[in-house]
Amino acid sequence: MQPESTPVQLKFLGGAGTVTGSKILLKTERHQVLIDCGLFQGLKELRLLNWQKPPLSIPDLDAIILTHGHLDHCGYLPVLAKRGYDGPIYATEPTRDVTRIILNDSARIQMEDAEEANRGGYSIHRPAKPLYDLDDVACTMPLFETHNYSEWVIINEDFKFCFRNSGHILGSAIVEVKCQGRHFVFSGDIGQRQPLLMDPPMRLHETDYVIMESTYGDRLHSDVSPYQELQEVVTHTYNKGGVLIIPSFAVERAQELLLILNTLRDERSIPPMPVYLDTPMGIDVSELYLHYHEWHNLSQAECETMMRNVHIIRKSEYSQRVLETHGPKIVIAGSGMVTGGRVLYYLEKLLEDPKNTVLLVGFQAPGTRGNLLRSGADEIKIHGNYYKVKAEVRQVSSMSAHADQADLLWWLGNFKEAPLQVFLNHGEAQASEALRMKIKDELKFPVTIAKMGHTYYL
Repeated sequence: MQPESTPVQLKFLGGAGTVTGSKILLKTERHQVLIDCGLFQGLKELRLLNWQKPPLSIPDLDAIILTHGHLDHCGYLPVLAKRGYDGPIYATEPTRDVTRIILNDSARIQMEDAEEANRGGYSIHRPAKPLYDLDDVACTMPLFETHNYSEWVIINEDFKFCFRNSGHILGSAIVEVKCQGRHFVFSGDIGQRQPLLMDPPMRLHETDYVIMESTYGDRLHSDVSPYQELQEVVTHTYNKGGVLIIPSFAVERAQELLLILNTLRDERSIPPMPVYLDTPMGIDVSELYLHYHEWHNLSQAECETMMRNVHIIRKSEYSQRVLETHGPKIVIAGSGMVTGGRVLYYLEKLLEDPKNTVLLVGFQAPGTRGNLLRSGADEIKIHGNYYKVKAEVRQVSSMSAHADQADLLWWLGNFKEAPLQVFLNHGEAQASEALRMKIKDELKFPVTIAKMGHTYYL
């Protein structure tokens, strides 16, 4: 079917030229839908965008479609709900439950940070306030409408869509949209070809337009086993007599770490160091793996192994007790990019001791403390105070929920005919440009790098 003469508008309201704040508006003369509704994180100039007036007309928005439950894809939802959005939020069932956990945690951190800033007097705002609170999240969740993979959903006369497995995190999806004779594929975040916990991403055969992430568009993941990398770091820290602090994302990464550590322990490949999981969000997500057994590739036995020999810390007042126990230990705590959460408490206590190790296990966006640590910063600021980085900082390069350049080309190369246009988003400038050149040279597909705030008429 040929597209109608009236153009369809595609506008990037976030996630263009950056890996955060993903929001893509697809608009016809009569209707409009938003694919993802993420929070900006990292650099201050990006975070300030969260506080500006929403960059779309909320009364005219018919629906929101979520690819997955990471904060940079769902974290702005309570802002829209707070400002009057009451339409459907479409997602898979696991994505809805992951999003609930993520948003509640985000609201708590914002509320706690505001209270801490008001007590410490280090905020320029008087008083400091959260972007949204737990009540706002509670008003957002009833808007969710869930659907399974491969189920076509009609929104209105202009839009219908379908979720496909993206292999990224629990419940994550590629979104196919059909609109006035045009066929769109929104990749969301694509997993590796052989994910540790997920099934591989689904490769599609045909479309008119592809909107594709480019997070790791300029690099290849290490071919060293994450088991081998973790074994070396754990043993090294144990021999130093230190604490291994692992800032971790709550979704997938924490579960991968637990599975690997317990497997290594069962094999007696690492010393019997106690493991503490000090992230309520990570604990809750781990329990979702037991509930949604058809949405990942772990057996029931592997899920149970994942939670074996782990000390669960739900209440923040128990975090201090972890440090009161003597000897080497492993602490897994949120957040993964060290932007907030309980990992900050451990870093305040442990960062200035060289026998300790900080292990980074995921993407570190520019402007985050995690990125500063990765880049070799001499000090970082936490709760208004500066702390010297004397602990050893390491990074595991083989653990990622994102496809690398080779995986992205493998996924995109499955289309039988060249799309009319490939748009690259969700990547820093260098990563997007490197991937653009590869697509142009190897696949011969027309490709452009999406610009923030720019409207494309299709």
